[in-house]
Amino acid sequence: MTRTKLLIGALAVGALMVGHASTVSAQTVTLRMHTFIPPVANPAKTFLIPWAKKVEEESKGKLKIQPFWAMQLGGKAPQLLDQVRDGVVDIVWALAGFTPGRMPRIEPFELPFVHIDALSTTLALQDFQEKHLGPDLKDYHPLLIHVHQGFLFQSRKPIRTLADVKGQKLRAASRGGVWLLEALGATGIGLPLPQIPQALSKGVIDGVTLPYEIAPAVKTPDLVKYFSELSGNQKRLGTNVFTFLMNKNSYAKLPDDLKKVIDNNSGRNIAQWAGQNWVDIETPGRKVVESKKKNEFITISAEETQKMKDAAQPVYARWIDEMKKNNIDGDTLLKDARAMIAKYAK
Repeated sequence: MTRTKLLIGALAVGALMVGHASTVSAQTVTLRMHTFIPPVANPAKTFLIPWAKKVEEESKGKLKIQPFWAMQLGGKAPQLLDQVRDGVVDIVWALAGFTPGRMPRIEPFELPFVHIDALSTTLALQDFQEKHLGPDLKDYHPLLIHVHQGFLFQSRKPIRTLADVKGQKLRAASRGGVWLLEALGATGIGLPLPQIPQALSKGVIDGVTLPYEIAPAVKTPDLVKYFSELSGNQKRLGTNVFTFLMNKNSYAKLPDDLKKVIDNNSGRNIAQWAGQNWVDIETPGRKVVESKKKNEFITISAEETQKMKDAAQPVYARWIDEMKKNNIDGDTLLKDARAMIAKYAK
């Protein structure tokens, strides 16, 4: 066999092995975890890294989680769901909204003014998953479906009124977020997180809709000046749903004792921790914003908040109509999402 053929054969074998749960020794299984955020981001430091450590400790070293940050293994953020489904990697943490319509039954939680806080919405999602999300998650072994604390306006120009939103080019993470911005009179732009700093620097967008916790990772404390929240118990415009997913075969190949470790660190067993974590990590994120003396914080008045809620009403009908195309009862999903959140909201 020629040297060239040997090299091609070795590359082919390597390609087949990429991403699958691999045995380092007879006692250790390594799971490759891929995500779009850098390791310095709050969700990595406060959830993904501690989760991996917890799994490793509870497995007594039989499971090793090997993280790959900021799309190190290639591809773009919207491809993460394909990567874990196809076995290119074993675990991903990704936004469902990066691939609009891929998990449509999740989307009621991303519609405007449905969400209240990260804890109640994350707990509600566990109920919702059991009742509704089977079809959306059938190609995966779900570890957790959860949300962040909710997004606010982070912009170069001040947003104090509904009129201030009009004409601005603002980024959103999901199609529900884009539709909201359009309903408010802005140009809504769907843009993956890693592209935000460059888009702001080049003037492609005037601002973003994001929570405080991720702001330092995408440099908005330096690149914008105004941070605007709403009045009332729903201080945020909405939230985004995160999917923490495992490849079905990677899970199936595990021995029963290691499956139990994964199960103990999945779903309802970690939902309270995750929900409270995303509530808590808003504080350090906001402190970074506050540390830049140029930045200003705005609370939109109750009157203008109500105007925004009124302007957003067509978004619900638009989404329900979109669901009808897929023979999905969007009205029931939206009602259940609201009722389940109310059950857990303080």
